[in-house]
Amino acid sequence: MDLGELGSFLRSRRDRLRPEAVGLPGGGRRRVPGLRRDEVAELASLSADYYTELEQGRGQTPSEPVVHALARALRLGPDETAHLFHLAGHPAPFGAESVQMQSALQQLMTRLENTPAMVITDIHEVVVQNHSAQVLVGPQAGLTGIRASFLYHWFTVPATRDLYPPEDHDYHSRLLVSDLRAAVARRGPTDAVSRELIGHLLDASDEFAGLWRAHEVKVRHEEYKRVVNPVLGTLKVTCNSIVTADAAQRLLWFVPDDAGVVPRLRTLDPADVWRDTPGPAFGLAGTWG
Repeated sequence: MDLGELGSFLRSRRDRLRPEAVGLPGGGRRRVPGLRRDEVAELASLSADYYTELEQGRGQTPSEPVVHALARALRLGPDETAHLFHLAGHPAPFGAESVQMQSALQQLMTRLENTPAMVITDIHEVVVQNHSAQVLVGPQAGLTGIRASFLYHWFTVPATRDLYPPEDHDYHSRLLVSDLRAAVARRGPTDAVSRELIGHLLDASDEFAGLWRAHEVKVRHEEYKRVVNPVLGTLKVTCNSIVTADAAQRLLWFVPDDAGVVPRLRTLDPADVWRDTPGPAFGLAGTWG
C-alpha cells in the first residue's frame, strides 16, 4: 500500500476529467482544469474531507467498496482500476468488465486456423472457439451469466459429461474444482461473478460441495485427455495453454495424437456433429434448427 502514490494518482485522474464527462455543468470560471475535490467526493458518495485526505496521502486506508466507487467516479479504465486497487493494498478486481478476448490472445487465435483452439476465462467461461475446436468439443461459446461457465454444466447437466469417457469423470471434476479454487483466490472475496457461480454449485451438486471443501489447488497447464466426439469417436489429445499476465484468460489449443483427424476437424460442420447432443454445454443447439 502506498497512500502517497495513491493520492497523486487520484489527483492526476481528477485533473483530466472534465465536468461535462460526468454530467456536471461545465464552462464558467473554474479554478481547476478538471473536477473539484468535492465533486469527485459527491460522485463517489464520500465526504469531501475524507476524499481530500486521500489525495493528500493521509487518512484511513480505503476499503475495496470505496476504491470501486472512486474508480467509477473517475471513469477509470480496467488497467487504471487495477492500478488503483494495488495502490490501496487490495487485489485487482476480476469480472467487472464484460468478457472480451484480450488482444494478445486474439492475435494468436488468428494464427491457429488449422489447430483446434479456444479462449476461456479463469472460471471456464468460453469466450471464443475456432471452427476446429467447435467440431472437436462442441460449440460452447455464446452463453451468458453463470451458464457461460463450463463448470456450471459439468456439475448440473449430466449429459455434458458425455464429452469424456466415464472413467475419466472423477479426474476432470477434481481438476476443474482445484483450478477454480486458484481462480477465486486471485479474484478476491468481493468478486460477484465467482461468488454466484460457487453458491449455485454448492446448492446444486453434492459432488462439487465435497470437492470444494477439500481445498485442493491446481492450475491447469499442459493436460493429456480423451475426448468423445459423436462422429470421430474417442480421440486422444494434448491440451496446451497460454495464460495472460493477469491470469484472467487462457488460450487452449488441442493437438490430437492422430494427425489424420486434423483435416476432418477443418471440414466437418460442428452443427452436424453435435446437433443431436442433449447437453446445453454444447452450445446454442436451439439455433441450429
